[in-house]
Amino acid sequence: MDQIKEMEAFYIGIDIGTTATKAICFDVHGNVIRQVSQSYEMYHPKPNWSVQNPQEILETVLNCITEITKGIRPEFISFSSAMQSIIAIDETGKPLTEAILWADNRAIGIAEQLKKSEKGKHFYNKTGIPIHPFSPITKIAWFKEFDSEVFSKTYKFISIKEYVWNYLTGEYVTDTSMASGTGLLNIHTLQWDDEVLDYLNIKIEQLSKICDVTHQCKGISDDFLYIIGGGDGALANLGTGAMNKNCMALTIGTSGAVRLPIEKPYLDEHMRTQCYHLMDNQYLTLGAVNNGAIILQWLRETLLKTDKSFEILFSAAEKIPAGSEGLLFVPYLLGERAPIWDASAQGTILGMQITHTQSHLVRSTLEGILFGLFQITEILLPDPEKRKQTKVMASGGFGKSELWLQMVADIFQMTVETSQTIEGSAWGAVLIGVKSLGMDISTENKTGKTFVPNAVHKKVYEEAFAKFKKVYPVLKDL
Repeated sequence: MDQIKEMEAFYIGIDIGTTATKAICFDVHGNVIRQVSQSYEMYHPKPNWSVQNPQEILETVLNCITEITKGIRPEFISFSSAMQSIIAIDETGKPLTEAILWADNRAIGIAEQLKKSEKGKHFYNKTGIPIHPFSPITKIAWFKEFDSEVFSKTYKFISIKEYVWNYLTGEYVTDTSMASGTGLLNIHTLQWDDEVLDYLNIKIEQLSKICDVTHQCKGISDDFLYIIGGGDGALANLGTGAMNKNCMALTIGTSGAVRLPIEKPYLDEHMRTQCYHLMDNQYLTLGAVNNGAIILQWLRETLLKTDKSFEILFSAAEKIPAGSEGLLFVPYLLGERAPIWDASAQGTILGMQITHTQSHLVRSTLEGILFGLFQITEILLPDPEKRKQTKVMASGGFGKSELWLQMVADIFQMTVETSQTIEGSAWGAVLIGVKSLGMDISTENKTGKTFVPNAVHKKVYEEAFAKFKKVYPVLKDL
């Protein structure tokens, strides 16, 4: 799709995701005019390690910028990015490490020890980030303990977004949205926390300067106006219109999350939820899972070993009854974040019988991913009546599957709406750019399709979900 016309104003949102970077060009009405996407690899050089090549991602972003700007000069380019990556760099900006991702569990021992301590709970109450190897606080602590050579040489610890931003602008800055996911930022003051830095034995100069999501800078070589934007989760809320108390954002990409907008920091007494800042008095309380669509990719490539497209697999799975005829999949293949926060958790397929087929496995995988996300929703919205009054705003790649969206409505027993802009994070980045420039464009969210709960499926999913919640506690010690 390419509808470029002369003299029109264009706005570009770039979403640096875990498995791909997407660049999307919007017009003044929020319509998608052009989009490009390029993927890259996640590597696992050792058990529990999940890394990427920073230069590979940088080159991908630059390629996307080149492609998306062919024949046009945008008003600005604004960024969304996956969160919780960390790269150690030297004084020249050269990476000393790979980009260590949210899915990297090498710091599991450090995280478990800190999590059980009073210091760990104290840090959670200051940062809003549960102690778990996904967060940069534990990753940096791992380098301090197990790789002193890299730790001593590190000029700065930065995210992949900061690495890209520095290349484009020459600045080392990070926005409060990205910083609030690190476990290093005090969620109450929106500044790097001195106690956390002392624990890590790093100086404030080893972290980027904190700025607002509306921070802007001209490019060094291309003279484009760049807006720093925010983290993909918060921007998905903004981009899908889920920034009022009657909306909950649900995103499923490689991983997944449910997020509720709030007006001040919220901390869970059991340390099950996260808290992010977006801008001004806009915060999010949320829970993120490791095991999103990446589990479907694993299922197709590793277990089923099939070349069938997801569309074909989903079409066959749609013929399987709700509840997958007793087949239950607890998809903790990458450990799990919310709500159990156990990096050593493992996946479980329960109730398998000789009558179950490939399609049962596909449907139970879709259901299992959603059960994990609904378990978080029960914490964020414990009152069933409140859930009925709250809409689910769906975004991410899963929003293209009507089967999966109807499953959300049936399992959550909530109305689900999609945005006409499925890539909510990129549109959210554009809305941040609009605010940064004080521009006046239509920011009204355009609703796509609506899915309402199927009452026939309510009981079967309630029973399957009750069983789902029992599996991990029962099998944990085994």
